[in-house]
Formats: sequence, structure tokens, C-alpha cells
Amino acid sequence: MRKTGKNRRAQEAASIGADLMLAPMVAMMRLPLMAMDAGSSQPWGTESARAVTEKSAAIAEGAFAAQMSFLQSASRFWPELLSGRTPSLLNGVAAERSMSAALKPASRAVKANFRRLSSKP
Repeated sequence: MRKTGKNRRAQEAASIGADLMLAPMVAMMRLPLMAMDAGSSQPWGTESARAVTEKSAAIAEGAFAAQMSFLQSASRFWPELLSGRTPSLLNGVAAERSMSAALKPASRAVKANFRRLSSKP
């Protein structure tokens, strides 16, 4: 059975949402490590610096992905319109794709952090 685009998008959104629901747990697992960093003589501890750089990278990557998604939707505007379909820029599909693209990097980072932090002794 072939998945339709709508089913695939819904499944992808559910996966991103499930990964992002790990964020509070990741924050709680990071707190003891960041407290140890605060007690060290270094201005930025390892975990604190890692948290900031990962978030900055995920924000930049997500913003770029969202813009590229809108650009792709804009490039498909006339072919969709001339083929008799409602352009994705007008029916909300472009916004949905863009949001999904923007949240993917954060989702991957949270999932990777959860795996990394949960394996620490």
C-alpha cells in the first residue's frame, strides 16, 4: 500500500513532535552537568557551551530549511495553478512543510542529546 503525501506528512509531524517531547527530559538530565560546569574555574563549561552551540546551530539550520521550503513552494506556484490544483502557498501546505522543515533540526538535536545523556553513568 502506497502512503499518500498527507499520511506521510502527518507521520513526519508526529515523529517530530515525539522527539521534541523529550526536550524537558534532556533539560533535566543536563542540569547536574551544567551545575558541575558552574562550579569549575572555566567561564564556559563543556556541557554549557555544547548546549548553546547546539541550539544556535539548530536555529540557523531550521531557519534556512524553512526558507528553502517556501522557495520550493514558490517555484511550484505556477505549475500547480496551471494544472488546476490550488497552489500550496495558498492552501496552507507550504506553511506546513516549512514548519516541519524548521523543526527537524531541533528534533534531531533533542533526540541525539537524549541518547547521549541517557547513556552517561
